[in-house]
Amino acid sequence: MRLGEVHQGRVASAWEKYLNATAGAARAWTETGVPATPLDFWRDATTYASDFVQRSFMFWDTLRQRGDNWLQHEEAGKPPLLAFETEMIADARQFERPVNYALVRIVPPQGIKVDDGKRPYVIIDPRAGHGPGIGGFKDDSQVGVALKAGHPVYFVVFFPEPVEGQTLADVSQAETEFLRIVRKRHPTRGKPVIVGNCQGGWAAMLVGAVDPEAAGPIVVNGAPMSYWAGNDAENPMRYAGGILGGSWTALLASDLGGGRFDGAYLVDNFEYLNPANTYFSKYYNLFSKIDTEPERFLEFERWWGGYFLMNREEISWIVDNLFVGNRLAAGQAQWSEGKAYDLRAIRSPIILFASLGDNITPPQQAFSWVADIYPTTEALKANGQVIVGLMHKSIGHLGIFVSASVAKKEHAQIVDLLEYIEHLPPGLYGMQIEERQANGVAQYDVIINERQVEDLQVLYKYGRRDEVPFELVAKVSEANEALYETCAHPVLGAAVTPAMGKLARNLHPLRMQRWAVSDLNPTMAPVKGLAEFAKASRTVRDEHGPSVAAEHWAAANIVAGWDLYRQLRDAAMENLFYQVYGSASVLGREMGSRAEPVPEALPAGRDTPEVREALEHLSEGGFTAAAVRGALLAARVGHPQRRLSRFKQIRELVGAEVGLLDLPADEARRIIRQQTHIVDYEPELALATLSNLLTTPDDAERLVGMFERLVGKVELDAAQVEFLRNLRSLLTAKPAGPAKEIAA
Repeated sequence: MRLGEVHQGRVASAWEKYLNATAGAARAWTETGVPATPLDFWRDATTYASDFVQRSFMFWDTLRQRGDNWLQHEEAGKPPLLAFETEMIADARQFERPVNYALVRIVPPQGIKVDDGKRPYVIIDPRAGHGPGIGGFKDDSQVGVALKAGHPVYFVVFFPEPVEGQTLADVSQAETEFLRIVRKRHPTRGKPVIVGNCQGGWAAMLVGAVDPEAAGPIVVNGAPMSYWAGNDAENPMRYAGGILGGSWTALLASDLGGGRFDGAYLVDNFEYLNPANTYFSKYYNLFSKIDTEPERFLEFERWWGGYFLMNREEISWIVDNLFVGNRLAAGQAQWSEGKAYDLRAIRSPIILFASLGDNITPPQQAFSWVADIYPTTEALKANGQVIVGLMHKSIGHLGIFVSASVAKKEHAQIVDLLEYIEHLPPGLYGMQIEERQANGVAQYDVIINERQVEDLQVLYKYGRRDEVPFELVAKVSEANEALYETCAHPVLGAAVTPAMGKLARNLHPLRMQRWAVSDLNPTMAPVKGLAEFAKASRTVRDEHGPSVAAEHWAAANIVAGWDLYRQLRDAAMENLFYQVYGSASVLGREMGSRAEPVPEALPAGRDTPEVREALEHLSEGGFTAAAVRGALLAARVGHPQRRLSRFKQIRELVGAEVGLLDLPADEARRIIRQQTHIVDYEPELALATLSNLLTTPDDAERLVGMFERLVGKVELDAAQVEFLRNLRSLLTAKPAGPAKEIAA
């Protein structure tokens, strides 16, 4: 289909949605009951007018409180907005390479007991315009569910002003040191769990790549790992870099800020995506629910209005390597001269959480890096990696982090799963949460299904062909950046002082709308008294009367108009992007240009050193290795679906006897990886040599007895039951030959 036809189709669809929305609002209005008498109409109109005036006073007083809260937060130095008390553990401003980060421990609230012997959690919040706190914004949050599960919780916070000269590499090194500190404080069998939110997600991945020995399981929530990825007509933010000509705009913003990049620009980008909400819906929601909404509104706005700064070098690295260059998944994002972040170096399990309703970090950007560095499932397994994906159907970007329902369901189940995830064989898995009601209380069970890397293509409507123009965007960005650095930066860098940059930040519209509607503004003085008077004498309006219906009709039409504008704007931007970069990229390829290089392929299958070593020691291992191999062989003949409740049953029945729980987590995972490779590549020999791993008849009897205890007590497939019942005869058969002969 031609690009023009696609654009016309999007425009027609936008108009259709607008007409349907306005028609629906009109129907809702006309279906409202008409007052029986003129007196009823007059009563409805007067009570509504009184209510409208009262709501107006209370609305503006809420905005005044927002402004005052903002000023107080600024004067206090913009401390983290956590709903929990904290204690300082390490201040990275005192490190050899100082950065504006710190590690704090969450003090458990009264009534919550934490076991210091349990694996600790380290939560990294996004430094993407706002300050830290979104992961522990309320009791029902990532912090809250981890504490309730009894885990010690640490939080990586950061300060408003960056340290002069700090880089993203320095930040990664500091966060790695934080992990080492936590590990020393909690020498448990497992390394700390790292939870990264949005930008904190790829920061967590960088830490895991820099020092794989420091990181435990990594949970990545709504993080844009593959920024070029997405679907046409769904993910407009990815076109911004190309439309603006690349990364030079971030450098310009930094120079105008006196060498500091203002996080308010990043927040502007978020708000740009949904103008209906930015300019109307969130305020109308407050106005229409003014008796109940202010507390929630003010709580969120306190965090949303805290804008933090970055160094020029930091934002330049982020834009060049992630947003425009997309170099992280390609293995080209360097953290020091000649040293690039290699995500394949991560040895810990990874959980990826994304949402189909997220238009800031769509699922394609959260998951596609897996296929970029592991082209096949065999390559992923051969590298010994476990990756679990969880998809929400509708929640928006911020809801992934702040929604109480998501915290109590998805995040709580992730915490529960992490106790078992390290015992999964290498592979790619999909995680589903099954909900059922028991006496009016929601109960959950996690279902794990093995997937193929090739299955990730289902996220795309038209495949990944539309990513080709972004290669040209990266080249144009490099050229524009070089031109800017040569011609403009020397002038602006010398002309704009830090004091001028601070003044410009104070005049940013997002800050002005706060301090201008606060007690700093003398015209707001009477608002507080009027609002208190309105609260004391509230008029009860008729919620089903024609006046309220007219208000709802007007609001629906305003939202529909903004949505129409957004859809037409996004369609025009997408059309312009492909008109410019699509044609040029096709021409460039025809003339012989090549795409950006991808990471050098790792050996796969039997050529992998780890697989070769496993097969060479096929007849060695001991009781624990034999138990793991037997379990893998049983799983192989059954249904690939795994249930968390079944994991718990098995662990309760035989977990202590298997021996994995007594081993360091790395050693337990090594045994599981080794036995997985043997079962995957030599299943018949794995079964034939199972008895070779057992040194005494007592071990064989113990292994058989352990598996027989599972039959009838754990839900198993018929084939698995038969396999376990036949295990006694298999283990008493004549042992196979030496490992070297078998491997040969």
